[in-house]
Amino acid sequence: MNLPELGAFLRTRRDRIRPAEVGLPQGPRRRVPGLRREEVAQLAGLSADYYTELERGSAKNGVQPSTQTLAALARALRLNGDERDHLFHLAGRPVPPPAHGTSAHVQPALLGLLDRLSNTPARVITDLHETLVENDLALTLLGKSPAHRGPAASFVYRWFTDPQAREMYPPEDHPHHSRVFVADLQAAAARRGRDAEVTKMVAVLRRRSQEFAALWDTHDVAVRRMDHKRIVHPMLGVIELDCHNLLSEDGRQRLLWFTAPPGSPGAEQLELLSVVGTQELSLTEGTAPERLSAAESGSQR
Repeated sequence: MNLPELGAFLRTRRDRIRPAEVGLPQGPRRRVPGLRREEVAQLAGLSADYYTELERGSAKNGVQPSTQTLAALARALRLNGDERDHLFHLAGRPVPPPAHGTSAHVQPALLGLLDRLSNTPARVITDLHETLVENDLALTLLGKSPAHRGPAASFVYRWFTDPQAREMYPPEDHPHHSRVFVADLQAAAARRGRDAEVTKMVAVLRRRSQEFAALWDTHDVAVRRMDHKRIVHPMLGVIELDCHNLLSEDGRQRLLWFTAPPGSPGAEQLELLSVVGTQELSLTEGTAPERLSAAESGSQR
């Protein structure tokens, strides 16, 4: 492990990032153009003292960053693939193989765009519909993704195996979403080739879901780039939104965000999401959730 070089590398990567690029306010009296040490620590989920020791390149306290810590720093500092590998080399850790699923390194370009979408629900997902990172409004709109590993990390997998996954959409829309999910998965499977992850997922879904098996055998294929959705929200009711997808160059990841035409009911409901927040809802069984109107939200602002 080359601690002095590791510290210097971290410092130069920190200096090049502007606060606005990672969703932080510029703030007054900023003496450096880049991020402060404590800001990097916050973004990576580390203590400020620990990150400071790393950047100083001092071995006196036995600083030895783990693989998880290095991955968190790579994401916080928006490192590209070569820079991420270099970080692992300097830390004396083996470079992880290209990861899939929820452990995948989020592509910096998509992460940078996500940071700028603070006023609309947005998340970065894989081509198997595994959530990698999302903003607060996406959490409020869609709820927190279950902490699953393996095939169950995929929303497509849960769609065909867990009835609760379908509660997000009105029942009459389920056939449409089933077709779209399977056609998109066909494209992902062909693009990945003989990939063990997707091969296993398809095999399990064919066994567990007759609906999936029937749709898969149609061989319909279509990459999902845009869709119109009706999302059932526990407080705001059914929200009609346009769902956009921006795919990475290799097609393995995509930025997904939601919009609504100005002046539409969906646009009004999106505004209410910031009022609703991410509070947990405790509803009495059999009782409909209390829904907010625009007038009510105005009184709460």
